[in-house]
Amino acid sequence: MAIPPSRVRVLGIDPGLASVGWGVVDLDGARLFYVDHGCVTTRADQDMALRLGTIREALADVFRRFQPDESAMEALYFARNVSSALSVAEARGVIRLVCLDAGQRIAEYQPTEVKRAATGAGGSGKAQVQGFVKLVLGLDAPPRPDHAADALAVAICHCQSRAFASVDQGLRRRV
Repeated sequence: MAIPPSRVRVLGIDPGLASVGWGVVDLDGARLFYVDHGCVTTRADQDMALRLGTIREALADVFRRFQPDESAMEALYFARNVSSALSVAEARGVIRLVCLDAGQRIAEYQPTEVKRAATGAGGSGKAQVQGFVKLVLGLDAPPRPDHAADALAVAICHCQSRAFASVDQGLRRRV
């Protein structure tokens, strides 16, 4: 799946154990192009190692199919449920290894950063973020499932962050 040399392909990931959302966008200058999205799901009645293996294999396949240039993931956030945070942390470790195997470092963004990039407000709800993703990527409907929409928002956040970084570097060179 060749892309024009001026484009950068970004894989966004919304980590979890039950569901790992992924979304792929291409960045060409300031323009974003939707490529694909999906969700890896695991069953709660499965052994933890099998669940983590499912995530590893599915994301490795996403890397093979779409060959992203850069990857970004939502940072771990938990308020009350420490045990679910631990299992998500294990899934995040697997995601990091898949990225490493693909020769990539992974950028991380706090949930509030992703929401702020999407809607201008860090406390935005899922429906607002999905509406933004639909609008920015020119989709006919908000992406489903929610985890995939969140992953696309992470990819968009990364593209915006990347654009700001290149502007900042350009300003530094002039000084």
